[in-house]
Amino acid sequence: MKQKKISLLLVIAYSIFTLAASLSGVDAQEAKAGAATEIKRHWAFIPPIRPSIPEVQNRNWIRNSIDNFILARLEKEGLTPSVEADRITLLRRLSLDLIGLPPSIEEVDAFLRDRSPKAYEKQVERLLSSPHYGERWGRVWLDAARYADSDGYEKDKQRRVWFYRDWVINSMNDDKPYDQFVIEQIAGDLLPNPTQDQLAATGFLRNSMINEEGGIDPEQFRMEAMFDRMDAVGKGILGVTIQCAQCHNHKFDPLKQEEYYRMMAFLNNSHEASIAAYTPAEQIKRAMIFNQTRELEEELQHRSPNWQSKMAEWEAMAGKSLPEWIILKPEVDDISTGGQKYLPLNDSSFLAQGYAPTKHRVKMTVRADLNNITAFRLELLNDPNLPLGGPGRSINGTSALTEFEVEAAPAADPKNVTKVRIVRASADYNQPERLLEPIFDDRSNRKRITGPIDFAIDGKDETAWGIDAGPGRRNFPRHAVFIADKPLSFEGGVILTFYLKQNHGGWNSDDNQNNNLGRIRLSITASKNASGDTLPANLRRLLSIPQNQRSQLQNQAVFSYWRTMVPEWQAVNNRIEKLWSGYPQGSSQLVLNERAEKRETSVLRRGDFLRPERNVTAGVPAFLHQLPVGELPNRLSFAKWLVDRKSPTTARSMVNRIWQSYFGIGISSTPEDFGKQNDPPSHRELLDWLAVEFMEKSWSLKNIHRLIVTSATYRQSSKVTPELLAKDPYNRLLARGSRFRVDGEIVRDIALAASGLLNPKVGGPSVFPPSPDFLYLPPSSYGPKIWNEEKARIDTAEPYTLFAIARYPIRCCRLSMRRMEISHVSGARAPIPRCRH
Repeated sequence: MKQKKISLLLVIAYSIFTLAASLSGVDAQEAKAGAATEIKRHWAFIPPIRPSIPEVQNRNWIRNSIDNFILARLEKEGLTPSVEADRITLLRRLSLDLIGLPPSIEEVDAFLRDRSPKAYEKQVERLLSSPHYGERWGRVWLDAARYADSDGYEKDKQRRVWFYRDWVINSMNDDKPYDQFVIEQIAGDLLPNPTQDQLAATGFLRNSMINEEGGIDPEQFRMEAMFDRMDAVGKGILGVTIQCAQCHNHKFDPLKQEEYYRMMAFLNNSHEASIAAYTPAEQIKRAMIFNQTRELEEELQHRSPNWQSKMAEWEAMAGKSLPEWIILKPEVDDISTGGQKYLPLNDSSFLAQGYAPTKHRVKMTVRADLNNITAFRLELLNDPNLPLGGPGRSINGTSALTEFEVEAAPAADPKNVTKVRIVRASADYNQPERLLEPIFDDRSNRKRITGPIDFAIDGKDETAWGIDAGPGRRNFPRHAVFIADKPLSFEGGVILTFYLKQNHGGWNSDDNQNNNLGRIRLSITASKNASGDTLPANLRRLLSIPQNQRSQLQNQAVFSYWRTMVPEWQAVNNRIEKLWSGYPQGSSQLVLNERAEKRETSVLRRGDFLRPERNVTAGVPAFLHQLPVGELPNRLSFAKWLVDRKSPTTARSMVNRIWQSYFGIGISSTPEDFGKQNDPPSHRELLDWLAVEFMEKSWSLKNIHRLIVTSATYRQSSKVTPELLAKDPYNRLLARGSRFRVDGEIVRDIALAASGLLNPKVGGPSVFPPSPDFLYLPPSSYGPKIWNEEKARIDTAEPYTLFAIARYPIRCCRLSMRRMEISHVSGARAPIPRCRH
């Protein structure tokens, strides 16, 4: 009896020990062997080496090296491959696989007439050269990239990010090397002199859902976005479930929680930015405006040889001393913000984030010890985290200030409040008076207008100071100065309360109708002659640089402003203004923008952003290849690390997903998980051969596609015999052509092509397909949605349908009839009769 008790205690003790080891992220067997035992490296974590091509008996069947690996396995299993499919079936299969569209009758007839030895190969090259190739295969990547045209969550606001989608399509069509394809998406903004396309490419990491619900904590959902980006990098590029280490050491793979956050540190030093992106036609228009403006300015300089001395005289006057401003650090009354968060920054400014109410009157209070306060200054500052850089929160980065109000009270008697009378105001920019844009309609039937700074002190809710100087000129810092009727002076200090009324938004906070200030800073002065600086802040900084020390571009920028001050040049100035009136609007694109000030990254206990434990520096997991010695640890070095030739999983992951798209299931059936829990590959040597071939042939995706579709394996008939079905029901051995349903988008396009309604246009904004109105009204939708159905383009090709629905996260599963989770990476096509999403 005693011996049984001892044995039971030993069993319990051993169970506790192994459980603890499991919770720490190592296998029980490894824990038993002791910490000093070296972990045996998993095959997928060893860089692939090109295996030798296996010998086969039936050499006549072989068309390329893929067939050697497939046939060697079939012969080992005692199977023979199926006969080649008929030519019509082949062309239909090839067309649907390469461009997502069925062949036309004319294309089928031409193929049937072509009896040349390379007739099939000609069709392959024709389809690989089709612009629709990029659409079809771009969609596969866009699934992994979590692409959507809306923000997700409850409000699910629309977002304009189709430049990223077009960049993916164009990259596929151009056969951009996959390593460069990845680098630009992770760190395009850090490349030397990045192009607009390289900036737009970083939208890959910005496709996360964005939460602007009332009461949210912006930092919480910034971290949620960070976790999503890590998940996308792990599953979409590495093919490893790194998100398991968000809360603890990985249970199966040798990835520690600290290593997860060290990888996150590469991505955690970026702004949540957006830029104005322009189509090729718009870029030509911009270049024309810039060139013609420069020509007209050169004409002015040529006609006035002494322009430099005159400009120097103006600079001497414009550079006169300005009032000394004391920057305030007020506290925000949270109840007054309407749910918008005012985040304090290091320069004493406040950044508006989170929920964006269409109307509110924020209250800000501060104690000041300055006597004889004569004026107040409001600065509207740019910030990369605002739409198009701000300084406002509207979708164009603009804003409107309905009313600026100040109250004062003695610090010794805070309840003795007096409203400060503002007698005049001045600003560096006074917008011409205009009706409020339709997007900001509040359904009140009132005539609401924006205009000069005087509108911010007229006591009217219908008027507001506007800062929209038009496309190309609107996203610059602005400031205004408000003069009190008499100096404020209280012995013992003064309590100032500022009210910034922002009531020029629309009626629906769920539909990007806010017109709020984005980043603000308040200051006071005791100067007797306080007035607003009429010079823009950027120009003021240039004037602080001596003329002979400025660059040519800096001097030209000063000239471009100064020429507007010269009366005799009014005619030319008018011509330039007319040019700029045609400046293209562009479209916003979510991008990454590196921060100058390093953001700290911490290990989060159980993944909770409120429970940071210890700071970590950027680094890569110990079980994978390491960064080159001396490499600067930033996003660019991380991007290059992902596609390094020594990377064990990156190439394997991509060729496996391509294989999955052709045959319904990958060589590894868990494309998002190449770790220890992955299903064993059906043809491991073939997977490594394809990965090495991929890397050594310039990371060419088209080369891999060409190899697969020209193989005898791909060209087999899909006829199923009872014997094959019994031995290999899921066709993992590929003794026949695969049978599965095409993607839902391809089903749609087959119908459109067959009916003659398919629009072959490639690129451009997403469209609003026909749908019943009730889908965009409560209770079907959280809030009413604007759904402008575009009947002219309802017959569009596959990637452009706008999805104004919440997106689904990438999951560690394959979709089946019984498990309806959505997996953007592992959405393997189910064989008939099973369904797919």
